[in-house]
Amino acid sequence: MIKFSAVVPVYNEANNLVKLHKELLDVLERLGTYEIIYVDDGSDDATAQTLRHLHPATTITLQRNYGQSVALDVGLKQARGEYLITIDADLQNDPQDIPRLYRHLRKHRLDVVAGWRQKRHDPLLVRAITRVARILRRILVNDGVHDSGCTLRVYRRDAARSLDLWGEMHRYVIALLRWKGFRIGEIPVNHRPRYRGKSKYTSLKAINGFTDLLFMWFINKYSRRPLHLFGLLSLLLFFAGMAIEAWMAYLKLFRGASLSDNAFFPLGFFMILIALLLFVSGVLIDIMLRSYYNTAPIDRRYRIKEIRRT
Repeated sequence: MIKFSAVVPVYNEANNLVKLHKELLDVLERLGTYEIIYVDDGSDDATAQTLRHLHPATTITLQRNYGQSVALDVGLKQARGEYLITIDADLQNDPQDIPRLYRHLRKHRLDVVAGWRQKRHDPLLVRAITRVARILRRILVNDGVHDSGCTLRVYRRDAARSLDLWGEMHRYVIALLRWKGFRIGEIPVNHRPRYRGKSKYTSLKAINGFTDLLFMWFINKYSRRPLHLFGLLSLLLFFAGMAIEAWMAYLKLFRGASLSDNAFFPLGFFMILIALLLFVSGVLIDIMLRSYYNTAPIDRRYRIKEIRRT
């Protein structure tokens, strides 16, 4: 049995891998039996060549660049350990924090312990976006942690293997696990300045992350019964449209007003029509989701090019 599996998503981090591997070995050899899994997410620098010389290690090479969420998903599903560790390849996460995360998980009988980067060494723009995202995250998903973007975590195997990640969903892993009923913990961890290379975080990823945040809100609230959302909107529009039409009828019948040049009359009619369309859409989506949950096969969101053990 392997006790610890360290999963490292990698994209164009050739200059950091040798140092990271030495630090991981230093920590994991003191903890127990282990494996280190590097997921090469379609790197186009010397990452592949560097990974070939790391030992012991398992390298999973993806066919192309799919993003960090998919890379994590691949690594977590391939991991064989009782406890799964995730860590970034850019050396900003400190492997020396792993034993503390593990001890906290065992002591408090938790399913996952997340790192909290209290003193961050990121560019100003990244810190600003992070603060805004943190406020929105608390409003929409309320995952109960300070730092949902920190990759450094220790999971129990069943918690990690319950995840299916895509898009920018790695930022909402804690929310997903909390909704599934797993026990979550958090402790402060060291956050180091970048050793070499450039940050992969861009404004486009921030926009994609916000889109996924809205999706997470919908999943939490209405994924099992989307009709509740569509039904609520349709009812509001329907009654608003009926109220407008009733007012128009009153003006016509009792005030003698002409409706031919009144914009509210067609507005009320279209609101009623849209309400009916929303309700029907909600019913159809509800039926499709029920069918999906009952019959959906395993989702193949990526292609593994090679798995190599050294």
